Amino acid sequence: MIAAIIAAAGLGTRMGHHLPKTYLPLAGKPILAHTLKLFETMPEIREVTVVVHPEDLDYCQENVIARYNFKKVLRLVPGGKERQDSVYHALKALKNEEELEIVLVHDGVRPFVTPDQIRQVIEAARRHAGAVLGLPAQDTLKTVDAEGRVRQTLERKDIWQIQTPQAFQAPLLWRAFTEAYSRSFYGTDEASLLEEIHQEVVVVPGSPFNLKITTPEDLLLAEAILSLRRRKKHASRSGV
Repeated sequence: MIAAIIAAAGLGTRMGHHLPKTYLPLAGKPILAHTLKLFETMPEIREVTVVVHPEDLDYCQENVIARYNFKKVLRLVPGGKERQDSVYHALKALKNEEELEIVLVHDGVRPFVTPDQIRQVIEAARRHAGAVLGLPAQDTLKTVDAEGRVRQTLERKDIWQIQTPQAFQAPLLWRAFTEAYSRSFYGTDEASLLEEIHQEVVVVPGSPFNLKITTPEDLLLAEAILSLRRRKKHASRSGV
């Protein structure tokens, strides 16, 4: 069985909006609804757990899950202090699921990942401990100190920008979280927890369109991406 955890507990303070970014409208629908629709339509995904801010449980249920009739969302889980805590809450809710093989973790504000990309990380996770989507760095990267002085130029060919979803073999993901908490280790993403226990995580090429919407500028770009996709779909149906 493949289960998805959708991390949607962030407040999104950089948006400067009274609503958390997860619920901001994108083409008239909450961003989270666009994300969940993709997982709802994929036959490979058996069930979905959504992690939301504790104060937003009722709002999310009423304005996203019930309103858009998402059948695969079996539970809403309150988030924790950090992202790692939030995903752990969801993972604990999945702990007793029978035949759980692969767990996907995806950002609720990445609505443009494709089914093919999701399938690729699932298949890669079956062959390894885990897999993540990512893009090779395009810009020159430097480490800079607190005063703004450049300390080092990094070798760009070795740097990848990591996206979601990230997919993992369920027993290994549980072990990684358990051992991380036993050592009070907090990683920057789920893959870093597996790296800590020396499990192999591979990168699957992602897409620049797999945008994480965190700022007002990102939301404008998301509207443009959605408009472009709709024009392409219309042209394809029209035989243009």
